[in-house]
Amino acid sequence: MGFLRYLGGHHAQPQAKLRVRIANVTRQSVLADNVEVADHGAARSKGLLGRDGLDQGEGLWIVPCEAVHTIGMRFPIDLVYIDRNKVVKKVRSSVRPWRLSGCLTAHSVIELASGAVLAAKTHRGDALEFSPVDGV
Repeated sequence: MGFLRYLGGHHAQPQAKLRVRIANVTRQSVLADNVEVADHGAARSKGLLGRDGLDQGEGLWIVPCEAVHTIGMRFPIDLVYIDRNKVVKKVRSSVRPWRLSGCLTAHSVIELASGAVLAAKTHRGDALEFSPVDGV
């Protein structure tokens, strides 16, 4: 279906690498401004595997997803689990490689560069807002 259904929009072409900006409305901060959307099989399965790192402001939104692993990864990441209303259910900072993490009440998870959660002051219960990045 594509991530636009989660934003309330219409279906987009599945081959396009869709990106969103994620703002923390509660804290009036930006969590990330260049987040790739992984909303289909291959992209969801691969996640961040094979990458050497994430720059600040980058991330991956895995939809749907309630658990992730960092097995085989080369760098730590921050995790933000959210429900269907885009309310933060759980936050994990600087999750190192070879770890497991989950949140059974989450609908999806955002994987971010380590330090992003602290910089945006994001906490459980915060409301997030997603907006398309250029051309989406």
